[in-house]
Amino acid sequence: MLRFVIRRVLWAIPMLALISVISFALIQLPPGDFLTSFVAQTGMTDELLDDAIVESLRRRYGLDRPAHIQYFSWIGGFPRGDFGYSFEWRKPVRDVIGDRLALTAILSVTTLLFTWGLAIPAGIYSALRQYSAGDYILTVLGFVGLATPNFLLALVLMFVSLRWFGTSVGGLFSPEFIEAPWSVAKAFDLLQHLWIPVIVLGTAGTASVIRIMRANLLDELQKPYVVAARARGLTPARVILRYPVRVALNPIVSSVAWLFPRIVSGSTITSVVLSLPTAGP
Repeated sequence: MLRFVIRRVLWAIPMLALISVISFALIQLPPGDFLTSFVAQTGMTDELLDDAIVESLRRRYGLDRPAHIQYFSWIGGFPRGDFGYSFEWRKPVRDVIGDRLALTAILSVTTLLFTWGLAIPAGIYSALRQYSAGDYILTVLGFVGLATPNFLLALVLMFVSLRWFGTSVGGLFSPEFIEAPWSVAKAFDLLQHLWIPVIVLGTAGTASVIRIMRANLLDELQKPYVVAARARGLTPARVILRYPVRVALNPIVSSVAWLFPRIVSGSTITSVVLSLPTAGP
């Protein structure tokens, strides 16, 4: 196992190097650079920059050097945690990425817990009440959630919240907390804004988890150890929760390997619609 992990880590080094070269090349391919765009934008506001100022900025940020020198200067800062400076956000890239990765992790983990918390009890109920009205209703609701695009559900919830409750649900923070340092008040404000993106992202994965839980539990309920537990006089709740449910949960836990990345990747369009400060946009 250790040899496998070491081999994977060693393979990741040239892969990351290749990705960095391709990314840097794609940035360099279009004509001009940031200063070209910056001069054009200032020209639109009738504010002309002196050529000497432009050249000093070009030398300051190393844009006058050859492309390969720029690449090694850029990649050389990675071991020190220096990923460069974001001209658009006017702050170090490390700060921009760090804040957004943290919020992306919070949103993804919360969505995963919401999906499991909703789908596992629903799957247990569907298995115990197979072919009942409740089973059919949960199945229909699950597939409606799976079939509804995340961005459409986000737009509907935004409209309902603004039209009937008079509140805007965009973003993860109120305006006064966007640039504020972390505190108890900011964390509480985050919880107040977190529920809508969690519902939007969680409904997509709920249907599949319900079906997996239902199918696994139906298989376990017919096995001899369940019949033997019932014959010993155990209560139905103890028989179900102590034995077959535990076994049926194993594939659910294993599914986090594909459900969690799908939540992260699927949140990009939703983040754009809801103006969420996550890593996707």
